[in-house]
Amino acid sequence: MDPLACLTRASSSSVTEMTEYVLPQHTNAFGTVFGGQMMAWIDLCGAICAQRHSGYECVTAFVDNLRFTAPVKVGEVVLLRAHVTAIFCTSMEVEVVVRGEDARSRRTWPCVNTYLTFVATDAAGKPVQVPLLELDTPESRASQEAGERRRKLRMEHQTHDISTE
Repeated sequence: MDPLACLTRASSSSVTEMTEYVLPQHTNAFGTVFGGQMMAWIDLCGAICAQRHSGYECVTAFVDNLRFTAPVKVGEVVLLRAHVTAIFCTSMEVEVVVRGEDARSRRTWPCVNTYLTFVATDAAGKPVQVPLLELDTPESRASQEAGERRRKLRMEHQTHDISTE
């Protein structure tokens, strides 16, 4: 049995924050961040968080509804914050919250909020059990329960594989 599997870790121990300055190469013809660039930053921030929690390389298995609520323009800043919200044996749910920032005024605004599911893998690429979350507060228990509900919904809404039809 994997020694990490017996561990529990606080969500706070793997919180990951990233800051990105928006340059012209990150933007579209309107001068706002490409959606794909934002998704890459979200995936990277979430993966680092998942790896910090699990102690293993992690692969992205699922991205929940990704909704862009406000743009970020050239010369502005993207602030990303990820934390583990729930654990499921070999996978974990990570919430990534993204805000835009005007660096001069320090005004911030919400841009994206999403949940990603990561699977921890060993050197051979096989899934491995991850440490549980410490559920020692009402907030941490509520986070795990909400994550379990979201996971159930994801499983119910998975589409069938049309490649075999």
